[in-house]
Amino acid sequence: MSEFIEHLGKEIKVICSKDHGFGTDAILLSHFANPKKTDKCCDLGTGCGIIPLLFKRDGIKEVYAVEIQEKAIDQLKRSNELSNTNIKIYHEDLRNNTLPKGYFNVVTMNPPYKSAGAGILSETTPDQIARHEVSCTIDDAAKAAASLLNFGGCFYLCHRPERLADVITSMRKQELEPKKIRFVQKRPETAPWLFLIEGKKGAKPHIQVLPPLFIQDENGNESKELIEILGIYREE
Repeated sequence: MSEFIEHLGKEIKVICSKDHGFGTDAILLSHFANPKKTDKCCDLGTGCGIIPLLFKRDGIKEVYAVEIQEKAIDQLKRSNELSNTNIKIYHEDLRNNTLPKGYFNVVTMNPPYKSAGAGILSETTPDQIARHEVSCTIDDAAKAAASLLNFGGCFYLCHRPERLADVITSMRKQELEPKKIRFVQKRPETAPWLFLIEGKKGAKPHIQVLPPLFIQDENGNESKELIEILGIYREE
């Protein structure tokens, strides 16, 4: 399996492979969650560990990561050692995890975007798990997040707009009230391709729709905001 190293800034590195890498959505989710340095954070279905590593880059002291796939866990363990980040890594199914319950202020997840019966399943097991809800549904993710969060803690998720109703329904089943949502668009005239949402445990209903995040400017170049978000990641 061919691997390569991505530099995340501040001497933090992530080992990536064809099966376990990351995209812009993970970086946007990390930025959207924006935990405080004293927060206790957990990333579910962490894959190569991009979000925990970004949190560590930003000075978050206590970071946990959960992943079911052995190869992804191996990559993260080596990234953790390479970057000297002290992430607490759990090789577990998030549906039956052994992490401390009610302990975390922040839980994140960049989940599979397609339901198990949607479209043609990818040929390899890593692709199936990453892209389709074969090992974890939105309901599973919300239930796990709710069990891990303390009262007032927040679950941060990114997903495709066509799954918005499913996400809100699953969050509310677990008393994770949607409080903030932000849509991501390529340009102002295009439809959103992603949304970022915050669900707060035990909160009252009231959702704030934030201004959209545009990926490109009117000339087709990266937008000023995207450049700012990616700025530290692009530092050598």
